[in-house]
Amino acid sequence: MTYVVSVDTCIPQGTPEMDPLQRAGAVALIEDAFNSVRSVEGPDGVEVDLVDTIVAVHPGGAFLKVIVDAPALEFAEDSVQALVDELLERTELLADWTIERCEVELHQDLAKQSLDAADGPDAPPDDPAARKARHTETPAPEGADEPHAVEAKAAAVRTRMLKSADELRAFPLSMFGAPDGDGEADGEGKDGKDGKDGKERKETTVIPAESARLAAGALVYATDILVDELFEDVQVLTQEDATVAECEGPLWHLERLPDRYALQYDARFARRFLVTTIAMTTRFTDGSFQRLSCVAEELALRFLLSETTTTLELHGLLDDDVSAALDAFAANVYEDKDHEWLYDDSLDAFDEAPAGATLGTAPMAFRSWFTPFHEGRHVHPSAADEPEGAAQ
Repeated sequence: MTYVVSVDTCIPQGTPEMDPLQRAGAVALIEDAFNSVRSVEGPDGVEVDLVDTIVAVHPGGAFLKVIVDAPALEFAEDSVQALVDELLERTELLADWTIERCEVELHQDLAKQSLDAADGPDAPPDDPAARKARHTETPAPEGADEPHAVEAKAAAVRTRMLKSADELRAFPLSMFGAPDGDGEADGEGKDGKDGKDGKERKETTVIPAESARLAAGALVYATDILVDELFEDVQVLTQEDATVAECEGPLWHLERLPDRYALQYDARFARRFLVTTIAMTTRFTDGSFQRLSCVAEELALRFLLSETTTTLELHGLLDDDVSAALDAFAANVYEDKDHEWLYDDSLDAFDEAPAGATLGTAPMAFRSWFTPFHEGRHVHPSAADEPEGAAQ
């Protein structure tokens, strides 16, 4: 059986957060350590095969996705924890890091087997979107009527979102249009301009503080969903050894990228897009975010906003004020909407033409999606390395 194990590791308490150079070094050390391993001996001498890994480093540690073949869930989890412990211990610069979380996520193949085996009136629906909605629901307490259960679930999710708003450290509520006393949204970019091309930004609309907090918390809530679903997309493309255009399996998000490049969205691209999404949202929550770094981040934010809206709608929490708060956030974080041209078939190949630069747009050619807009902006090392033979 194939299992996905999520591992959160942290730097020692009291240690200063890692700067970009240290984070790049940590990525290299962790990836090199995993590259030296093909299998690990689990409990009772059971051999567990290491299939793949994804590493995303943030200022306070690293987030790992480890894919293994194991005879049972317990073997997978115990083996991965033992492996990561050993790799950290034998890597001198990481020896003091600790594991905060190590847990198994059900791989999509296993979930599909369960769905295929299910039958009868309680069988899960075939449509992936319908399954997603069903899986996010909390079972109703025995004897409770359905309307009450739905309301209770919505209230619980709302409470969790409001609490999660504090985790979005990079953005004051004014970024969502609320007058929280932190001042208006700052329109000056990291390169000293109003935006990546010197464009002015619009002021936000005044939004009730609680609606702004709900929108902020919903972004954090939706981030976990988005990352997990992008990871599943990576696995589908890897297993089929196909591009999005050729893929026969269900995809959560990557099929919603601009159609013109669908033949170039392969597993390697998907991994880079996933790492970019993790790096971007990590900057949202650790407080280090300044500006979107590249076209891939603009597209990743588009997906995150869509996931956030869908999640709020699913629980009946998307009213006009919350919707306006998300619009205000998008207006403040996006310096322009040039990336939307990639979805306009009437402008096919415009992104590859030199005319775009003449009009003052940032490079949007496929080969530039992971290229920083300016020298002062950075892309995660695992995504920035252009694969050999990439489209030109």
